[in-house]
Amino acid sequence: MEAQRLRGCLLAGAIGDALGAKTEFDSIERIRELTGPAGITDFIPAYGGEGRFTDDTQMTLFTLEALIRAHAQQRQTGSADVVQSVQLAYQRWLHTQGVPWERARGPHSALAAADGELVTHAALFSRRAPGLTCFGELEAYGRSGVRGSVSRPVNNSKGCGGVMRVAPVALWSADPAEVFRLAAEFAALTHGHPSGYLSAGTFAVIVQRLLAGSPLLDAVATARAELARHPGHEEQEAALAQALAMSGPPTPERLAELGAGNVGETALSMSVYVALTTEDPDSALLAAVNHSGDSDSTGSVCGNLVGAMYGEAALRVSWLERLELRDVIIRLADDALAEFGPDSPSDEGWFTRYPVD
Repeated sequence: MEAQRLRGCLLAGAIGDALGAKTEFDSIERIRELTGPAGITDFIPAYGGEGRFTDDTQMTLFTLEALIRAHAQQRQTGSADVVQSVQLAYQRWLHTQGVPWERARGPHSALAAADGELVTHAALFSRRAPGLTCFGELEAYGRSGVRGSVSRPVNNSKGCGGVMRVAPVALWSADPAEVFRLAAEFAALTHGHPSGYLSAGTFAVIVQRLLAGSPLLDAVATARAELARHPGHEEQEAALAQALAMSGPPTPERLAELGAGNVGETALSMSVYVALTTEDPDSALLAAVNHSGDSDSTGSVCGNLVGAMYGEAALRVSWLERLELRDVIIRLADDALAEFGPDSPSDEGWFTRYPVD
């Protein structure tokens, strides 16, 4: 896997998130009133500055940190519960959102303080309109220590809070079935409807194939074949089929035909449609946020796709220069490549940054 693709995936996801952060659920008419007839063409200040992303990117980064930690644990001890590692990472994220650690950590953890790399960055301790479902279910885990799963759903939510955070799962395995299974389980920690977690599995497989260099249509075909094996797949399959049948350009009005992006199946289908009907990441990222729906989440998901397709070097320099925590994102991407590469680090400093859960 090229570092350019993984870096691009994470950076473009964060850029798309930041481009749509200010206008989440604003109508396209309101967006045009705010920005002009062309709609969003650049970052709009949000959360105190330009290039600031939302909970979508925060949780994506915590997902990636968990995967690095679980893989390092597997190397060090011979086994790891990667789903539990992700659950604990999301509890650390919950702590960054203002929940005291003793309430956030859950009854299975005795840690006196949150550990790891990401919690050392003060800028992540910022509440960025987190989804109520994610927040509520993670608080519930903090009380009970009982985690949700595909086989034991915690609710009937199909919100996009599951799909928008799982792009990094693509790194875990070369087997699409395993990537799909894990991404679905990660989403099911908080979202219990099939379209809430099957969208996540489908998305992670598409990203996996893109990172390996597959064309987007081939990547989608692989993911749809895997999706079809899972009960409750019909809604996500129909949404993808509709997206694939549409032609460009991806105007706000055409995007509205697919939905609002606030639920798993439409966040993915809208993002795939945009990625297929644009020819560069700039155009894709702007199209993905110029609509009347969940603009930061479609910006994030589409950004992950086109970043993996085109790579870091294709991204607009002026966006990269102003992107919040860009250096942290790049370092985490490079650490992931090191951990999942042929010569994984084994020095003490590495296991201090990525401790065993």
